[in-house]
Amino acid sequence: MLDACTDHALEHGLPDRMGPLAAAAGTSTRMLVYHFGDRDTLLRAVLRRARERQLAVFGDLLRVRAGEAYPVTLQRAWDGISGAAGRPYLRIFGERREGAVDELWPGFRQVATTDWLAPLHEGLGGPGPATLALAVIRGLLADLDATGDTARTDAAFGHFVALLGVDQLG
Repeated sequence: MLDACTDHALEHGLPDRMGPLAAAAGTSTRMLVYHFGDRDTLLRAVLRRARERQLAVFGDLLRVRAGEAYPVTLQRAWDGISGAAGRPYLRIFGERREGAVDELWPGFRQVATTDWLAPLHEGLGGPGPATLALAVIRGLLADLDATGDTARTDAAFGHFVALLGVDQLG
């Protein structure tokens, strides 16, 4: 039931009412209330499940690979994170930045930032480069979300990766 609600939210965003989630799960609003208690508790569960999925997908994209220069890994990760497979996560969590995030998930903005520092730190060899890379990624994702200009943001990320120098980190 939760997975069906999460699938729906990733595709359509978080609804104002429980009805769309009930329909997506093939159940009734009454059953959702029975299992989750209320709308906000259900939405928190949906957000947490979506976050688990995002961490698994994006974490795999950002992990260090033996024999591969990390800038190459970063370029592939950018393609996955900013592409069609990553956009539902960016959309649903972007809504959390825009809305009342603290009501549904206190501390989400900090967690959503710091979760990505460890794989970047491992790949880039330090907290400074990891923080810089995360800032570039977050900034370009915000730009992409605001403008939809994939070609320009992809080119900008390519420039960033080129600045890292494949030979230096390989």
